[in-house]
Amino acid sequence: MKLGVFTVLFSDKNFEEMLDHVKMSGLDAVEIGTGGYPGDAHCQIDQLLADTNKREQYLQAVKERGLTISAFSCHGNPLTPDQQFAAESDRILRKTIELAGLTGVPVVNCFSGTPGDQESAKVPNWPVAPWPSEYAEVLDWQWEEKLIPYWKEIGELAEQHNVKIGIELHAGFLVHTPYTMLKLRENTSSAIGANLDPSHLWWQGIDPVAAVKILGKENAIHHFHAKDTYIDQDNVNMYGLTDMQPYSNIQTRAWNFRSVGCGHSLEVWSNIISALRTFGYDYVISIEHEDPIMSIDEGFARAVDNLQAVTIKESPTNMWWA
Repeated sequence: MKLGVFTVLFSDKNFEEMLDHVKMSGLDAVEIGTGGYPGDAHCQIDQLLADTNKREQYLQAVKERGLTISAFSCHGNPLTPDQQFAAESDRILRKTIELAGLTGVPVVNCFSGTPGDQESAKVPNWPVAPWPSEYAEVLDWQWEEKLIPYWKEIGELAEQHNVKIGIELHAGFLVHTPYTMLKLRENTSSAIGANLDPSHLWWQGIDPVAAVKILGKENAIHHFHAKDTYIDQDNVNMYGLTDMQPYSNIQTRAWNFRSVGCGHSLEVWSNIISALRTFGYDYVISIEHEDPIMSIDEGFARAVDNLQAVTIKESPTNMWWA
């Protein structure tokens, strides 16, 4: 396995400065935003698509530092009733798949998206209960009329460009659990898989090790985000796990994102890494830093140190003892 970082946290640095910083931090890979929520500070996609020389220079800057690009990421909502944002999310996703194919980057990360409850809807609708029955009917309509048709088309596009799609299992979007991930994959394409992030599993009550086993057995883990979550049970008792307080309400929120090792022990993280290796994922562990009580530098450094201690970097040897 290799260690990498989602470089959106270094958006204040230019491309070369960011690469130098990542290299000096002892990492092996970068995950780069191409637009959408992550922004495009380190990837001007239209320029790279239009100019072969610029693409070669871009890749050479990565290669000469001994790094690789683990994924391009363009998280957005291509299914939202907000037609402008849906069109922009779709446009950047398709362009990112094209760029990944041209540059040999194997994975494009994104969200599945969430539509409204009908064609004339104004905002997304995320049903989370089967009753009253209207919610179940809305969910069926969303899957059959919006989600599956869209991702069938995107899956075919990804296959044409020899690219895998890593959908982040994030609440608020229709694909947010191992079950919904596998359901979409079954109804679309094997190019569709997960960008697995334990931080979003923990607060839904899902054990990341179990999720790795479920998805790994289906070869459905295409990328991995390393981010932690601290769950405050006293606040859970007040607000529940679907806490709608802003992330800035750190003291009262039911849960908060943390740097790796600050929400769960290194033993827990070691178990996750071991499960990834055991069930077929031997690719990049990409740090995502969104810790509200640490600076960018300290939270990033903490994640690097903790993951260096538990990541399995070498291939296994023969079982000389058996």
